[in-house]
Order: sequence, then structure tokens, then C-alpha cells
Amino acid sequence: MLVICLGRATKIAQFLADTDKTYEAEIRLGMASETYDEEGIDPTISAKPVPDLAEHEVRDILGKFKGKILQRVPAYSAVRVGGQRLYKLARQRTAVEIPEREIEIEDIRLTRLDLPSIFFTVTCSKGTYVRTLANDIGERIGCGAYLKELSRTRVGPFTLDEAISLNEIRHYRQAGSLKRHIKPIEEVLPFPSIQVKEHFTPFIISGRSPRLKDISEVEGEFSTDDMVCLKDHTGRVAAVGKARIGSEKLKEDHDIKHFFAYVRVLN
Repeated sequence: MLVICLGRATKIAQFLADTDKTYEAEIRLGMASETYDEEGIDPTISAKPVPDLAEHEVRDILGKFKGKILQRVPAYSAVRVGGQRLYKLARQRTAVEIPEREIEIEDIRLTRLDLPSIFFTVTCSKGTYVRTLANDIGERIGCGAYLKELSRTRVGPFTLDEAISLNEIRHYRQAGSLKRHIKPIEEVLPFPSIQVKEHFTPFIISGRSPRLKDISEVEGEFSTDDMVCLKDHTGRVAAVGKARIGSEKLKEDHDIKHFFAYVRVLN
């Protein structure tokens, strides 16, 4: 599953990329991979014996990865080290220190155990490599593992049930009905919003900060530094920014002046 932004919506891609994601994965035990997936399997190396694991044992192992953890970036990845892509350095057999990143595994659940395969779903933060997770699970079990299959089923508020296939896109486009399947920005961004009055709308493009007298409505609740949409007088999202104060204080403090910091103007 892939979320695609079109036209003006390309300006909100950065906010969608930060959302958490859910995957369905199959990992194969008994063999480690240089790339952490099937591509990096060395056929000249024999598989290791796989322990006769029970379901409760696998659930316990998966549970060890839940929460905030440090994860090693795969050597075969597009991450830059010293200005060069890691996969290029790996192919050149250049020794480098592989960086680690803090990621969060919000949920990880066993869905099926069919040794030597383990099937699970995982909900994780931006920057998580599920193939690294597969390798780390194999190391914890002691027999090695690699990522066999992977399917992304959710990106932020979007689920696979809502997605349309490439063939469906072609069909809808030929039928002239594709637009009906494209979500507007107002439905996509999962942020509360501040709507301004008509007189202030022209000033959004120049990044002028609104004041209390310029607001017509506050939708939803937010705290300091939360992401907030700034809507024009028609209800169209015109900018995205950070709240400098919480929504409750904004409603109470009539002397407040600077409460919205622009991150991206969409007009």
C-alpha cells in the first residue's frame, strides 16, 4: 500500500510520511541474509536447525521488541554515511560504522506459526525497517532469520481496504470517474485546525501570523507544539504549522498574539 499525493497535495507529503504504519510480515527461520531479505541469501551456506518453538514462546520473543528500541539500519539501504549511500559502500565491501536509530514498535502480534516461518503484524513508527526486525528476531532465537514476505496494510489513517489497485486506477480514469476516488486534503491531514475570517485569507500566502481577532473557529483540541491546520474562510486547508499555545489557552487568553508558527503554506 502506497499513499500518493497529487497536485497541490504534494505539499503535505512530509506530514503523511511521519505517520505510523502497519505491516503483515513473514520471516523464515534457519538462515541469515546479508540484505536481511531473500535477495541476500547465500545458497552455498547450509540452513541452521530451527528450534521447535511453541506459539507462546514466539509471542514472548516478539514482545521483547515492543516499545522504543534502537535499531540498526540495514547495510543495504539508501541511508547516507559520509555522504555515500550505504548500499553502495556494502557492494564495495567498504567497512563503515552502521548507524542506529531509535524507533518505536507500537504493537507486534503473532498471526500464524508454521515453522520454519513466523507470520506477524507490526505497527511501527517512521524509519522502522521490518527486515532488520526479522534479522534481529532470528538472532534472538539463535538460528538466524530473514524477511520472506512483506505487505503494508496501513499508513496513518489509511487502510488497505480503502486502497485501489493500478488496474482500478486505469479503469476509473478511462471512465472519467477517478476524481471521485481522490481524497481532499481536508480529509487526509489528521490535525486539528484553526479557521480564519475572510479578511485574513489573502495574508496566509505571505505567512502572516493570525491574531485572535482573525479567527472564526477552532476545530479540535491541541497542545503546544502540536501540528495544526490553518484553514481559510471557505474551510480549505491553506497552511500547516505548529501551535505555540494550547487550544484551551487560545480560547481563554484574549491578549495572545503569536499562537501559530508556519511550517508549510499550501497555496
